[in-house]
Amino acid sequence: MAAINILPPALGRTALAATPLLLLVAGCATMANKNTENGLAAAGFIDRPANTPQRTAMLNKLPARHFVRRVHGDNVKYVYADPSGCNCLYVGSQAAYGKYQRQIQRKGVADERQMAAMDYQDSAWNWGAWGPWNSGWGFGQGYGW
Repeated sequence: MAAINILPPALGRTALAATPLLLLVAGCATMANKNTENGLAAAGFIDRPANTPQRTAMLNKLPARHFVRRVHGDNVKYVYADPSGCNCLYVGSQAAYGKYQRQIQRKGVADERQMAAMDYQDSAWNWGAWGPWNSGWGFGQGYGW
């Protein structure tokens, strides 16, 4: 039996062409969620699954993938709702939140250093061949360096 195509031919080709891009974006989002989950756990956050209808409804009321601070007397807690990743709520203390922020900052510095190392690792590269990009921003001899 032959398959029935209910999409117009142009729309069908567009959807088919976009599929790899959508899979790539979904994969990147999944990896980012996993990195966040691992970082939160390493910093001392505890995950609480949304395993009841009541918890699921409450989880969906919080801003997704953002920290929310909850203060009850002298007790300060930070919560991080992840309805699309783990379908859970991460709960951590002020110390856990601080540790997570330091991890993010260290990772940012490490990423910047890696980018800088990649920018200048090829000594045979001829920046001057590209000519001046802007006044004072040139590369190579005779271009402001």
